[in-house]
Amino acid sequence: MSNLHESYRQKLTVTQDLVVDPALRTYLLSVYNKVALGLILAASLAYVTSSVPVARDLLFRTVTTAGAPRLAGLTSLGSLVTIAPILLLMFAGGALSKPSPLRTGALYWSVVALIGASMGLLVLAFTGASIATTFVVSAAAFGGLSLTGYLTKKDLSGLGGFLATGVIGLIATLAVNLFLHSAAIFYVANMAGVLIFAGLIAHNTQGLKLAFHQIGDDRAAVSAASNVGALALFISFINLFQFLLLMMSGDRR
Repeated sequence: MSNLHESYRQKLTVTQDLVVDPALRTYLLSVYNKVALGLILAASLAYVTSSVPVARDLLFRTVTTAGAPRLAGLTSLGSLVTIAPILLLMFAGGALSKPSPLRTGALYWSVVALIGASMGLLVLAFTGASIATTFVVSAAAFGGLSLTGYLTKKDLSGLGGFLATGVIGLIATLAVNLFLHSAAIFYVANMAGVLIFAGLIAHNTQGLKLAFHQIGDDRAAVSAASNVGALALFISFINLFQFLLLMMSGDRR
């Protein structure tokens, strides 16, 4: 998010009380509505790809245990769908360097759909009760962290580079652990993932507030910024949820 809104960053010297600004409230509501709709779409697609045999078998290899399908691996298409959001974000420079409502909206919903389809593997790997419990915990944490980022008077922009470095280190650690298979490294990495994406939620929320203050009355820019903000918050929430699920050792099927 720090990269997406770097041009909008400034020290928190805003004299207007943005907390009670009706226009800001409307803008943020549009962002959170998009995040909520994105989560609904992602959950629906996860259900389809885990429960509808035709869709499930295209993406996942399963074995039947106690009369229920259980994740055994990914098909080639499943692997592609799983890494597709990362590839899409890597090559989305054009949409983000010259953001428009259409480009950023297409990017957001494409990433949401791909992540949702790939999350069928979690539904196949973990019990419904474990997923539901972790989702509630994640939603409560998201709300608290986002509120903190919204209300705090402290400038969180300095966290951006630190958290981005943490994400890179986290990815490298998890990649190395694919070969080491260390339970200790796996647990520490999951804990670090929770802390990193918790920080990003607060950081991104404050970034939304600053971005709105800089954009002003440009409706197209506001719409594009809301799509970019929703994308950042959606990705942070999904990662927080997944790392919490793994760290809490959710009940597996």
